[in-house]
Amino acid sequence: MELQTTIYLVVGLSFALYIGIAIWARAGSTSEFYAAGGAVHPVMNGMATAADWMSAASFISMAGLIANMGYGGGLFLMGWTGGYVLLAMLLAPYLRKFGKFTVPQFIGDRFYSKSASTVAVICLLTASITYIIGQMTGVGVAFSRFLGVSSEVGIYVGMGIVFLYAVFGGMKGITYTQVAQYIVLILAYTIPAIFISLQLTGVPLPQLGLGADMAGTDVSLLARLDQVVTDLGFGKYTTTTAGSTLNMFVYTMSLMIGTAGLPHVIMRFFTVPSVKDARSSAGWALVFIAILYTTAPAVAAMAKMNLHGTVNTAVAKGGDLYAAEASIKAEERPDWMKRWEKTGLLKFEDKNGDGRIQYYNDATKNADAKAKAEAAGWKGNELTVNADIIVLANPEIALLPNWVIALVAAGGLAAALSTAAGLLMAISAAVSHDLVKNVFMPEHQREG
Repeated sequence: MELQTTIYLVVGLSFALYIGIAIWARAGSTSEFYAAGGAVHPVMNGMATAADWMSAASFISMAGLIANMGYGGGLFLMGWTGGYVLLAMLLAPYLRKFGKFTVPQFIGDRFYSKSASTVAVICLLTASITYIIGQMTGVGVAFSRFLGVSSEVGIYVGMGIVFLYAVFGGMKGITYTQVAQYIVLILAYTIPAIFISLQLTGVPLPQLGLGADMAGTDVSLLARLDQVVTDLGFGKYTTTTAGSTLNMFVYTMSLMIGTAGLPHVIMRFFTVPSVKDARSSAGWALVFIAILYTTAPAVAAMAKMNLHGTVNTAVAKGGDLYAAEASIKAEERPDWMKRWEKTGLLKFEDKNGDGRIQYYNDATKNADAKAKAEAAGWKGNELTVNADIIVLANPEIALLPNWVIALVAAGGLAAALSTAAGLLMAISAAVSHDLVKNVFMPEHQREG
């Protein structure tokens, strides 16, 4: 079966699964619509929370950021995970103990103030709308490549799918849909990583493959990658940081505090039966999140190695990176590059007119690397690669089977849609429950 047909089939089946689950688990009461009746098992809620947490940023962008930033990209892993730990330890159990449906309702009752509740609604809407724009951008990226439509059309289709299962199921339907989406996204993330780790190092676990020697050599993957990127004028992969230690600390802390307050994740802890279950759910969610987050550094390093190996054939052969024959001819570039060029997220410009693709760092401060590149005819970097395509393109770069590529497409969409659904639920609950019913029409208050 050809690639595009396989993608349509796998993505279509995943969409049908989500809508089917939403119809099966549709809400039958106000409590089920806003908080799934407070009856979700902690393990199931842990999966749903992980899917809510691991958005398009985690699935699509995080490994791309690490691939571009190297060691410094670890601040996103630490910041986002640390933020979840803050949320689980300092907020979740106490919010569940209070027994309300939403965060603005908790704040309004806690401070005996409708004004405080209204301010909380405004903060929630600001954060959620800003965040959902990013999720829909991820949906657009995935759709534009894998379904052959523009990113704008992809956004509309994605929103339509989310609208269907959110309206049918409310929080109850979204919860069980997110369980399915977690399974899809984690398989889509780890299966290609296992394949590529075996290809490059012979080690099946990517977490261990990251520190292993490359297959058939006594040179470690990271050491070889360091050599490749520094020879091309980029910073050393294993030591490049995002600035000073203080900058790393402040950046990480800001990510922790920001992510600890994500309203769509906080809402998940209203869906379990008790405070004890809220704590248990938080622990399970951390386990499920860790599976992806510990795999991401390996995916980033291996994707970067494969990308350079595709563009510069000397990477795979261990030869001179600046020899003319080391770069590939433009007309011989692989199919995956041609497919991604159509999205505008990968661009090639033949600046020196030699018909070859030369991928060196324009901003290099390495005089030796720059001199060698110029001696080989280089007149500036000719390839622009958007960081958001690293994870999605990785299986294509590694020439993995079509079903794996299709699974990655479904996983990227599952990550974006799961978070979008949670955000839309948080927005709808804030507007209908906290703003309209509690502020503008308090005479109609009734919990059901």
